[in-house]
Amino acid sequence: MTDLSGQVALVTGASRGIGAATAQALAAAGAHVILTGRDTKALEAVEEAIFAAGGSATIAPVDLAEADGIARLAQAIGGRWPTLDILVHAAAVLPQLTGVTDVDAKSLANALTINASATQALIARFDPLLRKAKNPRLIYLTTSVATSPRAWWGAYAASKAAAEVLVDCYAQEVRNITPIRVAIVDPGATRTAMRAKAYPGEDPKRNKEPAAVADRIIALLGEQFASPHRERVNQPS
Repeated sequence: MTDLSGQVALVTGASRGIGAATAQALAAAGAHVILTGRDTKALEAVEEAIFAAGGSATIAPVDLAEADGIARLAQAIGGRWPTLDILVHAAAVLPQLTGVTDVDAKSLANALTINASATQALIARFDPLLRKAKNPRLIYLTTSVATSPRAWWGAYAASKAAAEVLVDCYAQEVRNITPIRVAIVDPGATRTAMRAKAYPGEDPKRNKEPAAVADRIIALLGEQFASPHRERVNQPS
């Protein structure tokens, strides 16, 4: 098992789904996990589950759409911990699936803000703390439509593609001058609320649990992968 004892990890979108499962897996591996998301009660439930399992966590509610939310989060974390070892960016919003000609401007702007602009802001604000760590890693959760767009997914695909390009460029910019390593992970079909929203008629039992993705992320954190690293988490056999 990957031993993350003594390391500090920040997980966005930690209130449910893959984010919550990853936060619990990080804590089980020994990391102190900072849980962030919009739903305070849901974050508290994840925190309680971590405590019950003998782990360590802190909740830090924040809305990634707020103009200064990420700046305040970085300031609070930087004031308490000298470094950040792991950043797992799992938070995202799924706008309505519709044709490009029918995309709602406000919905598209919100998706670009949360999925793309917030990604850049997280990188910018936490880069200083990551650089201070001995073995810093950034894990970004993407989607297949970011690189293989398809009909009706234009708004979501565009926002995630923009974010993915930012993450990839950042990885290339820092790989030769810092110890920061970046992985872009496509979780694949997973049993989450977002997946249910996108595929309402699908049998959720056909898809893997969020814990399967979390387990792969923990294993990846124990590997010396080249940066930027890309992979898709397949259905367990």
